[in-house]
Amino acid sequence: MIPRLDDYKKKWAVDSDLSIKPGLDAILEALEMLQNPEQKCSYVHVAGTNGKGSTIAFLEQIARNHGLKVGKFMSPCIVDVHDQLQINGKSITENEMDELFIQLKNAGLSGKLTDFELLTCTAFLYFSQQEVDLVLLETGMGGREDSTNVITPIVSIITSIALEHTRFLGSTIESIAKHKAGIIKENIPAVIGRLPQEAFQVIEAEAFAKHAPIIALGDHFDVTVDDTDVYTNDGNGLEINKLERVLPGAHQADNMALAITAFFEVADYLKIPIEIDEIRNAVRMTSLPGRFEEVLANVYFDGAHNPASAEKLMETIKRQFPNEPIRFVIGMLADKDVKTVLQLLEQVSDEFYFVDFENERAMTSEKMMALSAASNVAVLTDYISFLENVSTKEGKTFVTGSLYLLTEIREQLLK
Repeated sequence: MIPRLDDYKKKWAVDSDLSIKPGLDAILEALEMLQNPEQKCSYVHVAGTNGKGSTIAFLEQIARNHGLKVGKFMSPCIVDVHDQLQINGKSITENEMDELFIQLKNAGLSGKLTDFELLTCTAFLYFSQQEVDLVLLETGMGGREDSTNVITPIVSIITSIALEHTRFLGSTIESIAKHKAGIIKENIPAVIGRLPQEAFQVIEAEAFAKHAPIIALGDHFDVTVDDTDVYTNDGNGLEINKLERVLPGAHQADNMALAITAFFEVADYLKIPIEIDEIRNAVRMTSLPGRFEEVLANVYFDGAHNPASAEKLMETIKRQFPNEPIRFVIGMLADKDVKTVLQLLEQVSDEFYFVDFENERAMTSEKMMALSAASNVAVLTDYISFLENVSTKEGKTFVTGSLYLLTEIREQLLK
């Protein structure tokens, strides 16, 4: 469910399906009915198990610092549907969304699409009509059969590959890599993160078949993490030092490096000069809701919703707060690997509070608690009062698990 999307669907009598239906036939037909707005913009297409949002955040800030008007389509939302469609960091307005839904209705799209396909069409319409210079397009799930995979980008980015959405993408790293590899296009460069060997082989085979150059982190470019980061690119003979990130963790250094490398391709395509100091400034300015985000004093949001992201969170907590008590407030979707996520987080804390949240796929707090090996566990109902209380206490509290949970709690905190 996409918060507030139903408001527009009801207001303008545009129906769409809640289900997930991989495949491109429906959206291709719909886009043709809209006069193919997706063909009127320049894109960077981003897939990956983790790191998509952070990579896009770095890339958006770098592009904006170089004077570009940047559209961004991401999922899931932070608060509601409006923040999934942004231009230069500003969410689409209600009036703009109304105007787009009138066009969707008049084109005859009602009843033809899933919710995500409908929103993807809305994004293409919006960015084409606003005449943005660049669109950063995040896949919703997988890549090959994802509704965003109807464009030819300037560059494709695959940030990471781990087990996820196994019901739709398959139960092996190779099958998931096959889906992610689907965003690679003929003769279009692909910037690739640090991948398991079995995943890289799948990506490499796809790129070879499509004559797409691979630019791989750890091979063609790299980043050294210290007090400040150093980015090196052998292909460009370039080194950028004194890169100061707000987003902590070695994994965020990787995401930064992916964004910088992709921007070189963008700058070359759009014929704009690269300003090294603006890259430094952009890195310093980049932050992201739900990624090690301090929302109250000593209270952090981090959407670690699978084992790979939970491991990164655990490692970052160890590095950032080595001697402080840690507690977790957590809720997750039942189709995730909940037990493994808990096992990883239990390496830095023995204090867990489990919560219920509004999502039909959510695991109940009681079932989550039964999976935990921690000794200090409880079900939490009044999480707002709890978070306000612990913000004044010793230690750090992390709200984590599902991004849908973070959205719900953020909404309550803002009231």
